[in-house]
Amino acid sequence: MTTTDIGSTTNQAELADSERKKKHATMWAWGDYPRLTVDVISDLGPRLVEFAGISTGQRVLDVAAGSGNASIPAAALGADVVASDLTPELLVAGEKKAADAGVSLTWEVADAEHLQYTDASFDAVISSVGVMFAPHHQESADELVRVLRPGGTLGLLSWTPSGFIGQMFAAMKPYAAPPPAGAQPPPLWGDLDHVTALLGDRVEDVKAVVERLRVTAFASPEEFRDYFKACYGPTIGVYKNIADDPAKVAALDAELAELAGTHFEADGTMAWEYLLFSARKS
Repeated sequence: MTTTDIGSTTNQAELADSERKKKHATMWAWGDYPRLTVDVISDLGPRLVEFAGISTGQRVLDVAAGSGNASIPAAALGADVVASDLTPELLVAGEKKAADAGVSLTWEVADAEHLQYTDASFDAVISSVGVMFAPHHQESADELVRVLRPGGTLGLLSWTPSGFIGQMFAAMKPYAAPPPAGAQPPPLWGDLDHVTALLGDRVEDVKAVVERLRVTAFASPEEFRDYFKACYGPTIGVYKNIADDPAKVAALDAELAELAGTHFEADGTMAWEYLLFSARKS
């Protein structure tokens, strides 16, 4: 292979990756994820900020921040926060939410696998059910560590593979478009062994705990399913993939409702499992 061939192959790979990232960003703009963060998972961001020990004066990067579920609470504590995400529409929604709350922070488009920030430039790097959706886990993990200063805190909150959202993604997988080459399932970030393998000896003082989010937003399994079909980008994307096959649509409808039904508790609420993780950069 000649140098020209190598350069051409590299350019083609970079172009393909760029196109995939555009599609990924578009998917998260479908529906109304900012509404979902308020209606369903509003407690997650503040819980991560608390677990990571974010405090006044820290320079904090929130990776895959969405509309600021963790960024805004961190900034409200007096931290100097940069909220970064691949999807501009989510950042616009977050900026408005922050302004309404009287909270000041910076909003920037960024790719979790190729962050534009300099080495060791943040006191803390956090991500609440965000970086887990970047397809190449090792690349993202490397970036999280790279931009964190030695002694700084890494804080992550991720859905677990065994919890409800992890099971939901497993149920949707047969109906979804094929993932990009080398992509790994998002809920693996909720497996402690997987996360520690990604980070290796670059971090220490690891703390991890599995908790459950109490979800009270849905009166029935069908209400949950229909809400996620309307608001949640990944679910919308799967249904778009099978839109021309009514039998598959009906089958997925039934599977999601059945799965949700197994997670409704006696008091009518749901419990969604997640992993809280923090560590200090060596």
